[in-house]
Amino acid sequence: MNTKQIVVIVSVVALMGVLLARPIKGLVTEDKGTKASTTAESSSAFNFKSVSDITKQSINPGLAQEITALEEKAEKASGDEKLALLEQLAKKWDDLAKYAPQGFIYEEMAKISPKFEYWLKAGDAYRSAYTNLQDTAMAAELNRLAIQSYEKATELDGNSLDAKTGLGAAMVTGTNNPMAGIALLREVVEKDPKNIQANKTLGLFSLQSRQFDKAIERFKTVVELKPDAESYFYLATGYENIGLKNEAIAAFQKSKELAADPTLSQFIDKRVEELSK
Repeated sequence: MNTKQIVVIVSVVALMGVLLARPIKGLVTEDKGTKASTTAESSSAFNFKSVSDITKQSINPGLAQEITALEEKAEKASGDEKLALLEQLAKKWDDLAKYAPQGFIYEEMAKISPKFEYWLKAGDAYRSAYTNLQDTAMAAELNRLAIQSYEKATELDGNSLDAKTGLGAAMVTGTNNPMAGIALLREVVEKDPKNIQANKTLGLFSLQSRQFDKAIERFKTVVELKPDAESYFYLATGYENIGLKNEAIAAFQKSKELAADPTLSQFIDKRVEELSK
């Protein structure tokens, strides 16, 4: 199991600790004046360099030095050479499953060469970064940047379901109008009922809003198309919350089997033991 897979599985356990206690409305409803002030402050506090410096503190010092050297080379370069160096940087951060600096890198690439691919990758990286981030100020700024990047992507390709899915998900958590984001996600599913990412995202929002029947249907679709430990875990959570213990146990066990991760396995064993009483 690689680093990114481990990060995803471990974060599932952490996320479920707060997910059901944070309905969508509570996540996005806030005083508009406060939001404007916070956004202005966070915009100046979080940029390519500051986020990279913060992230380097959590990785191996040797790798951090390699990345710093590559950043310095990229800063002095221009044109295609700069794009190639930035691509190398993005790959290094991706291998480490550190997505916040990666988002800034792809945004920088998109500003040099305004391609749909770069804006989409910037949005995806920002969204991956803020999803389970404990720093709420940084999360809010990365969420804003994700929306901005996805909007740029949809301007370049208005038919991209990937861009619409990302934009819809980011709008739900990062604006005062979550229903507009959900409507966008539903539009994606109407055009492509088997869209895995849109179904998974709608399933998560259904869990957050305690619409467990809807969450179950979304995650059943996902695991039929592309079974993974995370989706089975969320499916099990939906079953558990409507009292279908046997179905919940079966889904938890499937999640454990697919993950083969000690942290998740221990958590699931406890859940199964409680459900079996």
